[in-house]
Amino acid sequence: MEVSQTDRQTLLVFTNLPDEASAQALAATLVTERLAACVNVLAPCSSVYRWQNEIESATEVPLLIKTTTARYAELEAAIRARHPYELPEIIAVPIAHGLPEYLAWLVAETRAETSIETADGNCPRC
Repeated sequence: MEVSQTDRQTLLVFTNLPDEASAQALAATLVTERLAACVNVLAPCSSVYRWQNEIESATEVPLLIKTTTARYAELEAAIRARHPYELPEIIAVPIAHGLPEYLAWLVAETRAETSIETADGNCPRC
């Protein structure tokens, strides 16, 4: 099956969850549903922001989500449906450059019908 150039465009998506359990659950769901090839669950961080005219602070768990532009709309919908915040942060930035084999793996893992391995027979790590 030929993959279009649009389907090959890759994204790094950021979101934050309020705790480790919700972050791990969302990460697992996104990878299971092939909406993301990989999700990095980072260490908790401190966030300071303005919400409803008040300065707030919270400890949050950041996620780095690797996906394609072809899967972005479904990924965003899945995050919104499972996110506990009224207004979740969802920011996507294009991946301009990357190891070609890794990016090919990312594209393959976000398509339900295929997956690939590296030349040494192993799947690459995030």
